[in-house]
Amino acid sequence: MQSLDPRIQRMFEQGDVPIAPKQMLDQLPTYEVFMQIKEGKPYEHAGIVHASDEDLAFVFAKEQYSRRGNTCTGMFVLPSASVYVSEVLGGSESVYDTLKNVPLQPVEGESFEIFHLKKRGKQHIHKGKVLAKSVSEALLEAKEMYYESPCPNVWVTPSSSILFLSEKDKMIWNTLHEKKYRDAIAYKAGDKLARYKAEQLVG
Repeated sequence: MQSLDPRIQRMFEQGDVPIAPKQMLDQLPTYEVFMQIKEGKPYEHAGIVHASDEDLAFVFAKEQYSRRGNTCTGMFVLPSASVYVSEVLGGSESVYDTLKNVPLQPVEGESFEIFHLKKRGKQHIHKGKVLAKSVSEALLEAKEMYYESPCPNVWVTPSSSILFLSEKDKMIWNTLHEKKYRDAIAYKAGDKLARYKAEQLVG
């Protein structure tokens, strides 16, 4: 076999070259990003970022999903590995209808955050929190408090796994007065286009 790439050609000339096995952690872990567009609105899933820890994940999330302007009023990140994902049902079904109704006794468990997918193809939305001793108990508690239909998928994660944006940290979205040129409106593309067309008509 011949190749025009000398690097590939040298590989064939060397014969069989052992390939080192991939390391188990060959990429950074993923974090789920949730944003609150306006005060009082629920947090909605925005996407994921890869980062070495939660603090760096927050920095990446800010740069990727809320850059250049106050596009949100709140944000939090959580490790994807800490999220329990329920089965995914049809668009008109509810995950809660598949759960057996078991009487629950008041327990002093840990806090779990509940996220609903209201429609397939959309993003998960934060519904609230429950106290439970396990994910299965958290789902049953959520059924009592946040039942919705349709609800084809539910995410559950311990509250302790979430890094929330504090009030004092919201200054990260403030834009300096002398750097308004970073905003898209500063370019005034419409005015430039109109001026260009006018010059073409005159010429």
